[in-house]
Amino acid sequence: MEFSSPMLSDLLNKIKALSKRLGRKAVRPLLLLYYVLTDPDVPLKDKVYIYSSIAYIVLPINLLSFKRFHLLGIFDELASLAVIYDNVKKHVTIEMEMKADDTLDSWFGIQYSIVD
Repeated sequence: MEFSSPMLSDLLNKIKALSKRLGRKAVRPLLLLYYVLTDPDVPLKDKVYIYSSIAYIVLPINLLSFKRFHLLGIFDELASLAVIYDNVKKHVTIEMEMKADDTLDSWFGIQYSIVD
């Protein structure tokens, strides 16, 4: 079973909408997970974990709602993301990191960094 293109496209649109609220740095791990999800070489088990975690973050229904529990609601979503990211980060490639940065540049504008 593979995830369909419309499903992935819809997921990317939800991540983009969420990015306006969360900001560039908070959305980067979500984008990396998205690009891992689109890689045909990633095992289905890992893709199901990723999709479940991203869906939990972008869907309006959560165990600990941000609107009701504020900090606990944020921690709840970040913990879900951190656990999944830690389990699948072995699949993140340099190309995926560059693609995520390019996507973020298109959403937020190019970010320049000063190297010492």
